[in-house]
Amino acid sequence: MFSYLSPEQRVPSDHPLRAVRQITDTVLKQLSQLFSGMYAKVGRRSIPPEKLLRALLLQVLYTVRSERMLMEQLEYNLLFRWFVGLNMDEPVWDVTVFTKNRERLLKADVAQQFFQLVVDQARSLNLMSDEHFTVDGTLLEACASLKSFKKIGGDPEPPPDDPGNPTVDFHGEKRSNQTHESTTDADALLAKKGAGKEAKLSYTGNVLMENRNGLVTAVEVLQAHGTAERDAALLMMEGIPGDQSVTVGADKGYDTKDFVAEARNLTVTPHVAQNNKGRKSAIDGRTTRHPGYLISQQKRKRVEEIFGWMKTVGGMRKLRHRGLQLVGWMFTLAAAAYNIVRIRNLATAIEGAKA
Repeated sequence: MFSYLSPEQRVPSDHPLRAVRQITDTVLKQLSQLFSGMYAKVGRRSIPPEKLLRALLLQVLYTVRSERMLMEQLEYNLLFRWFVGLNMDEPVWDVTVFTKNRERLLKADVAQQFFQLVVDQARSLNLMSDEHFTVDGTLLEACASLKSFKKIGGDPEPPPDDPGNPTVDFHGEKRSNQTHESTTDADALLAKKGAGKEAKLSYTGNVLMENRNGLVTAVEVLQAHGTAERDAALLMMEGIPGDQSVTVGADKGYDTKDFVAEARNLTVTPHVAQNNKGRKSAIDGRTTRHPGYLISQQKRKRVEEIFGWMKTVGGMRKLRHRGLQLVGWMFTLAAAAYNIVRIRNLATAIEGAKA
């Protein structure tokens, strides 16, 4: 009639989530002082920030599409309960309470601090290069429909034929970010991946990758305007620690005179792919003649692995949240989850080589 087995005993000792839990706990211990200040001294008991953050990591790692479904999984999934730190008889939180408590982590900028501590842990294990990097960006489809992209200050529209999914005919109408705005996510802008591609309401997610093992060292999310990727790249390059000269690889989209000049002002050698279509490249033989330039061009392709993982596993292909601040928070957490998985895999490979 009674069972005395704990969740800890039910999870296999070689389960890959154990190594993830160990890395996560090491980082959370360093955030304990910050979390202590977030607990309410009076009032109803809140969700412990450590458990809340572990649950959000599970949502990224297991591609759980909503927080409501995450709470459902925590109700009966023994592995999830073990990772978060819930006993078998502990009740699961209400999804509304969970969301409101997550907003407290957002205000405290916990995702950025958590991400930075994961990066520091990778550096302490000598897994990251401090001289050679790659920068790139990708479009993140916003949680907003094209039907919500309406003219700013336009005349009131007649009642819709179907309030849940109204019929909208915008064919032939000239729409741009200067004249129109989404009524559901005002920060999302109309953008497209290239000529001939369809335009979607989007953000731009950007990463700075170190070239040794393909780990993310910095992230930046901006609105999807024309120079967003280059602006984000400069912001991330400013944060590279140390004052020594470093190299940063990039694709043809970064081959502009302004970007190359700003990169060199930051003591960065821009290993940018040359764009010779219809104009003169900003990168000349002074850069391309060195063997390191070719190596950077080979290594920079690994950044697509990061975006691929974050979109297919991390849930970044179609965003579930609205607003630049919250989208940036979730993108940063997804990057931290990617690094944790990479650190686990690299550490396992190193131990196997030693054995």
